[in-house]
Amino acid sequence: MKTILNISIVLCALAFFAACGNRVVAEKEITQSPNIIYILADDLGYGDVGFNGQAKFDTPNIDRLAASGMVFKEHYAGSTVCAPSRSALLTGMHTGHTVIRGNKEIMPEGQYPMPAATYTLAEMLKKGGYKTSVFGKWGLGFPTSSGDPNNQGFDEFFGYNCQRIAHNYFPYHLWQNQEKIMLAGNEGKGQAVYAPDLIHEKALDFISANQNTPFFMFYASPLPHAELLLPERYINPYRQKFLPESKYQGIDDGPLFKVSGYGSQPYPHAAFAAMVHHLDTQVGELLDKLEELGMVENTVVIFTSDNGPHQEGGADPDYFNSNANFKGYKRDLYEGGIHVPMIVRWPAKIKAGTTTDLISAFWDIFPTFADIAQVEIPNDLDGISFFPTLVGQQVQQQKHDYLYWEFHEKGGRQAVRQGKWKAVKYNVLEQPNAPLELYDLSQDEKEQKNVAASYPEVVATMESILKKARTPSDIFTFNQNFKEKNKN
Repeated sequence: MKTILNISIVLCALAFFAACGNRVVAEKEITQSPNIIYILADDLGYGDVGFNGQAKFDTPNIDRLAASGMVFKEHYAGSTVCAPSRSALLTGMHTGHTVIRGNKEIMPEGQYPMPAATYTLAEMLKKGGYKTSVFGKWGLGFPTSSGDPNNQGFDEFFGYNCQRIAHNYFPYHLWQNQEKIMLAGNEGKGQAVYAPDLIHEKALDFISANQNTPFFMFYASPLPHAELLLPERYINPYRQKFLPESKYQGIDDGPLFKVSGYGSQPYPHAAFAAMVHHLDTQVGELLDKLEELGMVENTVVIFTSDNGPHQEGGADPDYFNSNANFKGYKRDLYEGGIHVPMIVRWPAKIKAGTTTDLISAFWDIFPTFADIAQVEIPNDLDGISFFPTLVGQQVQQQKHDYLYWEFHEKGGRQAVRQGKWKAVKYNVLEQPNAPLELYDLSQDEKEQKNVAASYPEVVATMESILKKARTPSDIFTFNQNFKEKNKN
């Protein structure tokens, strides 16, 4: 009997120590600054995620992230297209001040570069001792230019330098820093290497390699914009589930193939749902990697999108209600073009399952990350840190007087949000005195009733903001005295 008792004691002790050991493996002791992973989806609409009401397909991993963090209900992209949205994110300035204010192509590959003097949030975090990386789509400077990611504070880069080439998912090459990586099997019409998968593998490797040092990862996924192509094994489960389908005839050969335009897709609805599902799967694998390495508690994970849903390459956002009944799409400054989903998870500081109605935008990320990393920032940012909201100190949360956007295509567009009021002005380059539209978002979030005639004093305030909110740019001109010539 005594022997049995002794054996029982030993077994219990072994179980106890094994459990303790598992806890150590499961979650490391917090001894360093928090890691930061910023996941930026490409053209994912506000309504394309389950936690915002998507009913036609599931996003279980993104929803898992939302349930374990804080959901921002009133978050806005930096712009309504790719490059200026990213510029606002990385500089902490809105499109009236940031260095890249539009999509401007540089041939044969890349976009107009951020100037060398630009101070980015990556450079700021490097000063705080962070290893910095970007995986995915860049679009802010052609290779080796001043805007090359390695010249803008990022230690490691892997992915598409050029956002135009990033329209295609089986490209001839990607970039690893300044090295051009040719993708064997994608030559000609080959589709052996699906770029989002290779980029994702490199991102997971970066997390493993840097688990013992604070890091910032800008995970700029190219999904789900814009070519609706992916390997057959990904799309097969969705065929015939989203009828009726309407075949999209794209570019399948010739000089623009794989460098511009979009490939053909007979099942665009199924392809879009499969692409969002694949993005969701990759988000889940990132979260699982953090759990596997015991890094969950001390890693800030942000998920959002660079602008509203697109209508390119056969995409049908109305079918999926991708803009969640908001008015407008990508390239609009109505809510559908710029109001985006956002989640922030930081288990050590943020209470799970919380939401906030704080009005925020991409340019707020820079000062927020500075507060997280405890690093000083410049005084000329447009952004306001929402760190107090994250950690439950809302009484200390500063708020914006207004948010401002300008868009340099389609005749020129401007928008302002101030509290419940949203002002939108279109065709400002062709019509300098174009009428301003005014919406009360507290009553009309779909922007269906223009109330400008009823609130002349609010209109006057908004007109004043439109004039003072921007500084001139010699490259991205936005002059009301002549028609904008550079349309992208």
